[in-house]
Amino acid sequence: MSHQGDLRSGFVTLVGRPNVGKSTLLNRLCGTKVSIVSDKPQTTRRAVHGVLHRAGVQVVFVDTPGIGKPRTALGTRLNATATGALGDVDVACLVVDATRRFGPGDRFVADRLPATGVVVVNKIDAASPARVLEQLARVSEVPAEAYFPLSARTGEGLEAFEEHLLGRMPPGPPYYPEGMVSALADEVVVAELVREQLLALMREELPYAIATRVTEWDWPRIRCEILVERESQRRIVIGHRGSVLKHVGTEVRRQLPPGAYLDLHVAVDPNWQDRPGAVERYCS
Repeated sequence: MSHQGDLRSGFVTLVGRPNVGKSTLLNRLCGTKVSIVSDKPQTTRRAVHGVLHRAGVQVVFVDTPGIGKPRTALGTRLNATATGALGDVDVACLVVDATRRFGPGDRFVADRLPATGVVVVNKIDAASPARVLEQLARVSEVPAEAYFPLSARTGEGLEAFEEHLLGRMPPGPPYYPEGMVSALADEVVVAELVREQLLALMREELPYAIATRVTEWDWPRIRCEILVERESQRRIVIGHRGSVLKHVGTEVRRQLPPGAYLDLHVAVDPNWQDRPGAVERYCS
């Protein structure tokens, strides 16, 4: 990286409705997995920082929870986290889905986008050219400095978007060391990897009732607690003779350094999503 006096750096926030591909976009920009990904709403529950290093420029991306109509204390907190991340950043990016109608939920987020913001139409690989053009026409009504159609999954259109962001970074210090792409603590990373695997397996309402946190870290032993809201959910998460936990443990260990021992425990905390104190404890 260049000498600090020549460096440009800044923060870029990604906001949007649930499941528009913000986390996939963050991972693609950073060139590695920084934020967990699933097809379930509320996958991202905290602001996740990913760092892009280029010659003389450092961009800190802030992936945020999807903004939707809150039905629980958890939902209220996620919205506050996302909208709060719009302030005091160098560029705010609204991400919309090319395959879904630009509706009231998108407009709710768009109304909070600064006029200097950027609009990203994601998932163009999954939409017809006519559909992409239609979506671009709709988002052009949002006051913004630039509009980019792209695919976070394939990388199509990403170069122009990245170059635009790099060009907008002001002179500033390096916020993170060269080579560091994630600002998440190791304990948070492991807890999120456990939740990602559970999200891939669970259906119906159960994914939203799951929280994970590392309660002990004595390398190579890691103890991770999985919280659910009812005893029936606890039995599902454990699985027949522990089959679900075994599968989750195996998949997470594949992503950890060799020798890691992951100890998974499932506990019941009734209605934790509706209690602000519990939400703060499990999702901060």
